[in-house]
Amino acid sequence: MVLLIKKTTDATDGQPVWWGRAAHAFVLDLIRQADEKLAAEIHDSDSLKPFTVSSLIPVRPKQEENGCLYRLRITGLTAAVCAVLEDSLQSSGSLAPGKVIELDYQPFTIQEDGDTPSVREWHGCGRYDLLATSRLGSEAQPPRRFGFVFTSPTAFHQAEKTMPLPLPGLVFGSLLERWNRYSPIQFPPEARRYAEECLGISGFDLHSRPTRVKNGGLRLGAIGEVSFTALTYDRYWQSVLDVLSELAVFSGVGVMTSQGFGQCHRKDEQK
Repeated sequence: MVLLIKKTTDATDGQPVWWGRAAHAFVLDLIRQADEKLAAEIHDSDSLKPFTVSSLIPVRPKQEENGCLYRLRITGLTAAVCAVLEDSLQSSGSLAPGKVIELDYQPFTIQEDGDTPSVREWHGCGRYDLLATSRLGSEAQPPRRFGFVFTSPTAFHQAEKTMPLPLPGLVFGSLLERWNRYSPIQFPPEARRYAEECLGISGFDLHSRPTRVKNGGLRLGAIGEVSFTALTYDRYWQSVLDVLSELAVFSGVGVMTSQGFGQCHRKDEQK
């Protein structure tokens, strides 16, 4: 889902530059209101979170008479979380137009939003099994090229360090981990090895973005675009990577995807 929200109060010096943690807390509280047990399980778990959020995306960021406008994107990766999000969008739900929400103790009013191309590319829903069978069972040749657009800082854990470069094995390893965590259809771990050994970087336009996180620390990530090309043809593995590429818009990639990092979607590529 993509929410259009308006902030009408005056901006303060204390407002965060990065809203990812505030958005994380907001979604967790939204889940808690519907299902306290589910919220507690998510909060207490040290593993992947079954949702992603963006930071606030400026639409009309400067304070004007009508207020500042932002977009906030939220995705669910399990049926339980998706049900909470869907219920909240109903006319009587807490995310219906006109409702007021709080992020970092600051009020925002949810607005009616139009259907624009920039919003449409981030909307969507689906089922893991249907996505897998539609690609693995297709008679068409699988793509040899896989491109991604990273719209928020993206980084990965590698050898106990932070790696801000979206290398093939890291991108698809992250997607594979999320797929196997939540999907009823499992893919073998060799998918990551195929990406590491058989994909080459065929193009990129990346920029570093340091972001201030908890306790004032900085986390470095990359934004921009990258394209990979399969150097060794394999119908099965390319089909698996095709499926995982479609997951990216829902799951994000890399670290801290439930706090605004790793927002990405598939880039149109010639196959």
